[in-house]
Amino acid sequence: MAKKKGLGMGLEALFEDNSSDEREQQTLRMSEIEPNKNQPRRHFDNDAIATLAESIKQHGLIQPLLVRPKSGAYQIVAGERRWRACKMLGLSEVPVVIKNFSDSETVQLAIIENIQREDLNPIEEACAYRELINEFGMTQDEVAKSVGKSRPAIANSVRLLNMPEQIQDMLRRNDLSAGQAKAIAAAESEDEMLDFANKARNGMMTVRSIEKLVAAAKIKKTDEKEANKKEKKHTDNYFKEMELSLFDSLKRKVEISTKDGKKGTVTIDFFDKDDLYAIAEKLTKESDSKTSVT
Repeated sequence: MAKKKGLGMGLEALFEDNSSDEREQQTLRMSEIEPNKNQPRRHFDNDAIATLAESIKQHGLIQPLLVRPKSGAYQIVAGERRWRACKMLGLSEVPVVIKNFSDSETVQLAIIENIQREDLNPIEEACAYRELINEFGMTQDEVAKSVGKSRPAIANSVRLLNMPEQIQDMLRRNDLSAGQAKAIAAAESEDEMLDFANKARNGMMTVRSIEKLVAAAKIKKTDEKEANKKEKKHTDNYFKEMELSLFDSLKRKVEISTKDGKKGTVTIDFFDKDDLYAIAEKLTKESDSKTSVT
């Protein structure tokens, strides 16, 4: 699929044309207009729509909807919030600008309009970026230029989709901010992420506090690893010394294996039945000798 070049840069100009070029403006009945099912926004705040409706009631619909012909009707390309507000007011018709967009252009415009003009929650925004990348082959640099953000900002946003679903739900509900989630994403395991997210939810911790918490957890884990290494080295040395001691006593190759550094197995080589008998007799005598001394 061919990519739209300069789409993001031309979007603002397109919207400006929509509001200023009266020759392209028409009026359509509300019943002739349908929303875009591929709209990136999944949640519409009814209170915000009601506020917008009140503004339209007082001042009128200043900017027309952008629509395209679709299956005998007209599909919204940009302006669904305004359409919902007009529907809430019970308006029978609205001003529109009709453009012939392809399916891919419609989706891209809807995504970019929402990112530039709407307060998408962090997961909706991340999904929109991912759709531009996956569905339309745009690079992160191209997406960044289209929406007026930096490439690292796009990368960090998309990375939120790799977090546990519980944390993504917190972001959808605005229990966590994108900044908090990005700090939590630096944790080394999903269990830690969930633990930090539950502590930080509902604004209970700043981004800086989360960063300190994540850093402290990493330091603690590093210290524990170092302590375990030292303990393992000490344990390994002990078993090596025991192998040498048994070799000196039995004159046979001895191997000691352990999984947890506590319990394990001792393997003693023998050459034949007589040799095995001699080893057993030696061990038995040493055991009896220790018992009599006790």
